[in-house]
Amino acid sequence: MAAPRTALLAHLQTWRPYTLWYPGLVGLAGATLAGAHPTTGQLMVAWAAPTLGWIAGHYLGDYYDRDLDALSKPQRPIPSGRLSPRTAVATGIGCIVAVAALALWANWRAVAVAAAAMAGIVAYSRVLKGRGLSGNLIRGVLTALTVLFGAMAVQPWPPWRVLPFALVFLAHDTASNLVGTLRDVDGDREGGYATVPVRRGLRRATHTAAALYLAAVAVACAATGLVPRDTAGYLVLLSAAALCGAGAFGLLLRSPGHLAPALALRAHAVLVAERLVLAAAVVAAGAGAAPALALLTPLLAVSVITQSRMRSRHEFPAPPLADGGPTLPEPRP
Repeated sequence: MAAPRTALLAHLQTWRPYTLWYPGLVGLAGATLAGAHPTTGQLMVAWAAPTLGWIAGHYLGDYYDRDLDALSKPQRPIPSGRLSPRTAVATGIGCIVAVAALALWANWRAVAVAAAAMAGIVAYSRVLKGRGLSGNLIRGVLTALTVLFGAMAVQPWPPWRVLPFALVFLAHDTASNLVGTLRDVDGDREGGYATVPVRRGLRRATHTAAALYLAAVAVACAATGLVPRDTAGYLVLLSAAALCGAGAFGLLLRSPGHLAPALALRAHAVLVAERLVLAAAVVAAGAGAAPALALLTPLLAVSVITQSRMRSRHEFPAPPLADGGPTLPEPRP
């Protein structure tokens, strides 16, 4: 049974369970902002379709990054041989087909949004990831589309009050994705990826990400008057998210010129948790604080636990032992 267990673990690592809950929560945020009374089926589509799209992005991204990962992250499923490139592509395409079917079932107009998101995933993975800020921006656009898709799972067209919140996630995820590039400078440079820190340096990349994050928080605060239901719950959770973001960027801004990869990963790990709180804040805006906290609490716990146990092993190759043999690094907090 070793082979099936190895294959299952390779798929699980590809899903990144510490990030897996975010797109569905963003989709639900869009659905609750739509202002209707969504059915259970509509809410399931708002959750499931973005989640499947997220998984598809990981499979296809790992496929397109397989040569780069072979250089800097040989422990990952594809370069290690635990997941074949063909299986990664087939699984990614299968997830995309499922997204299209769910969109068609919920609202045929949403198929266009889903198609734009899938095209963005392929464009990011295949072309834009190594093209500087445009790659980071497309990741923000994908999350903004998730908000719109969630609203369209409930309504024929997204109401206008959803748009400022989509802009919040656009700026936020552009910043978060840019922070994610700070730990991979050497590997990206060796692989020919012209990311912002490779082209402009760590200091410029850090300051750009911080400015984008501040813009996201500013728009979120300005959108308070558009909250349809629970303003207090929205503001409390938004404040908690902003405090987490301040902690993450505090780590980065204290040493932007000589940032260790482990410290950059730690800052991004904080943002991975922070964005769940941000998405829950928007869910609270449309559905109330109690449902938002009921969702956030277990999802945040799973994300934090799986990050501590899995993420450093996924991001960093095992250091050699003194006798030259490999070993796994201890999980980083």
